[in-house]
Amino acid sequence: MKLLEYQAKQVLAAGGFRTPDGAVTGRADEAAVIAERLGGPTMVKAQVRRSDRAAAGGIRVAPGTADAERAAAALLGTELDGAKVTEVLVEKRITALEELYVGVTYDPRGRCPVLLASRGGGSGVEEKALVASRPFSPSRGVDAHVARELGQELGLADRPLVWFGEAAARLASLFLDHDATLCEVNPLMLTEDGMVAVDAHIVIDDEALGRQPGIAALLASATEERDMTALELAAAKIDAADHRGVAGRVVEFDGPLALLIGGGGASLCIFDAVLRAGLEPANYSEIGGNPTPQKVSRLTQLLLSPPRVTTLAVAMNVVNNTRADLVAEGVIAGVLAAGREPAATIVAFRVPGADEDRCRALLGEYDIPYLDASVSLDEVVDLLGAGAK
Repeated sequence: MKLLEYQAKQVLAAGGFRTPDGAVTGRADEAAVIAERLGGPTMVKAQVRRSDRAAAGGIRVAPGTADAERAAAALLGTELDGAKVTEVLVEKRITALEELYVGVTYDPRGRCPVLLASRGGGSGVEEKALVASRPFSPSRGVDAHVARELGQELGLADRPLVWFGEAAARLASLFLDHDATLCEVNPLMLTEDGMVAVDAHIVIDDEALGRQPGIAALLASATEERDMTALELAAAKIDAADHRGVAGRVVEFDGPLALLIGGGGASLCIFDAVLRAGLEPANYSEIGGNPTPQKVSRLTQLLLSPPRVTTLAVAMNVVNNTRADLVAEGVIAGVLAAGREPAATIVAFRVPGADEDRCRALLGEYDIPYLDASVSLDEVVDLLGAGAK
């Protein structure tokens, strides 16, 4: 889950970073009030989960109060690279001696986190000539002297080197403490009296949100780029209530066919195949990571709750970390709890892999065919299409 800029800055500020003074608003007249309070030039920045807002016109300089109101009015309610702008961040403009970049992410080849830095920050930092990096141990983090060595490689010296070392080591700690997959400060501005995090990008591992209550609270308090339906909100609560497995990431549609799908990229492939077959899905809903039968049951009952939904298809790629029998147990319980007949409702069940024998036996009690790995995902969709005709 990628945090909005103002959310990321709250995380940074709590971790000891200096950030510009400012506030978030969804109204243009309030943007003027914030700008007046801050005094001097401000920046008005669209709060959307997109990486290059500046190039898309989502970041504007406001020399005065009226300029801030006009900038906010021009951004609010518009779409920025497909995302609706519902909030803007109005913050004091920082005058810098130099812009830097510092980030932490995972190196898939080295199988460890890596600290990255550049002497140039802002847009297009990936193309800067001078980029330095240091892999580090997730159990030890980054010591300040290692971070300073990185700064020396960039050519920093004296107080800027010390400030940079502190910021880089601090960012590495935040990355580890918050189960992040990416933490970036870009730009990290060098001023007369220290470093200021002027923009930030933080992505949290979705699977770790259960042990990050502070991040979950930030996300819950945010205005979403797309209003979630009541069913989507209820599904998210089901997923958040139990950290074991994934069962509750739902996008609702208008069709009669409920989908409970998973297996990495297989869920997207299944959904695309359903659309190509001319079928009308009621939802996109991922499942995986061995959720409990109770969690699967609650989600199944929820997906079947709209009156327009008549059938349910359960399809996953070959699984090794999800028990097929527990999925079957939960799905059947959810169908029954919804007041439906399992044999008439479950039009396909393909979860090949672990504990197939018990899965087949559970489904057999309700005359539901079990589709094993010999039936491809495309063939499952063909069966759905044939049943719909």
